[in-house]
Parts: sequence; structure tokens; C-alpha cells
Amino acid sequence: MKKSQLLIALALVAIVAVTGCKTKVKRVGVDETIDLSGRWNDSDSQLVSAEMVGDLASRPWIEEYTAKNGQKPVVIVGTVRNKSSEHIETETFTKDLERELINSGRVKFVANSIERGELRQERKEQQTWSREETQKRLAAETGADFMLQGGIKTIIDQEGKESVKFYQVDLEMVHLESNEKVWIGSKKIKKYVKKARMKW
Repeated sequence: MKKSQLLIALALVAIVAVTGCKTKVKRVGVDETIDLSGRWNDSDSQLVSAEMVGDLASRPWIEEYTAKNGQKPVVIVGTVRNKSSEHIETETFTKDLERELINSGRVKFVANSIERGELRQERKEQQTWSREETQKRLAAETGADFMLQGGIKTIIDQEGKESVKFYQVDLEMVHLESNEKVWIGSKKIKKYVKKARMKW
């Protein structure tokens, strides 16, 4: 076979291979668990946040605070640090935590530091541009009593095409004035991942 014929044959094989591999998309339920890579994903975030907030909301610190102060504790979610070996969008996880905490009905909730900056700017602008009867007062924010913070860590054990991924999420609820830790929670996820062999 001549060199030019070989090049044409290889080009045809490449074209068939590319056109034969069409992308397929199928809509699935947002609550359906799909784990393609074995890495941290949306299902892990939702599962961990629901379980940890369930545990947090069932502990005595809420009743103790409410009995002493006559009102529900005010909570803010602080930083959840990604100390893992992979990229994890921690903001998605903290939003899952906020949603679960608010929906539990056991605590009050205030905006985080990023959200507060935007809200404060809006209130400042209202002092100049809004009608007086609709202006929101400056320095009238509700201060948080407790901050939830923590981290996500991983341990990966790998040999060839097989690996075990271990995720540990540690969270702590800390009283803002006294630095007293009123709750510590930990959730672990372990995944066995086996990569498929390449088929030609």
C-alpha cells in the first residue's frame, strides 16, 4: 500500500471514529445519584449537609440557648475549607448547609460576610436615593450568636486502575462571643473506584 493510500485510509478511520462518537444528553432528576468519576459531587454535598444538620439540630445546645435567652439562636455559616486533594466547590456545600439549617426551623439565620457587604452598600445608597419612609436603617443588623465552620479532607489509596477515596467533613458550631464549641460533627464517605480498561 502506497504512503498516500495509507494516509487516506487513516484519515477515513479518524473521521468515522469522530462522527461515530456523538454526545448524548439525557435529563435526570436532581435527586438522582450519579457518580461518574468517584470525586466529590452534588450528591455527596446534599447527603453530608442533610445528615450533619440533622445531627446538629437534634443536639441539646439549641434548647439550652433558647431556654436561657428566650429566643432561637442566630447562626451564620463561616468558612468551610477545602483541605482535600481535589477541587471542591465549597460554596455549593455551604449553601446546602444554610438551606438545611433554615429549613430545620430550629435556628434563625443571618447573611454571610460576602452577602453583608452587598446589603450594606444597598442600605447606604438608600440613605441618599430612597424616600425617607422606605429607607432601611444603618447599624440595625442582627448579630449572629454562633458560627458554623469546618473543613473537607481526603485520603486516597491508589494502585494501578483501582483507588479508594475517603472523604471526611468536620464541622463545628462555635459561640461567637465566648469561642465555646457547642457542637462538633463529622461525616465520612468512602468510595471504591475502578477505571475501565481502554478498548480499541
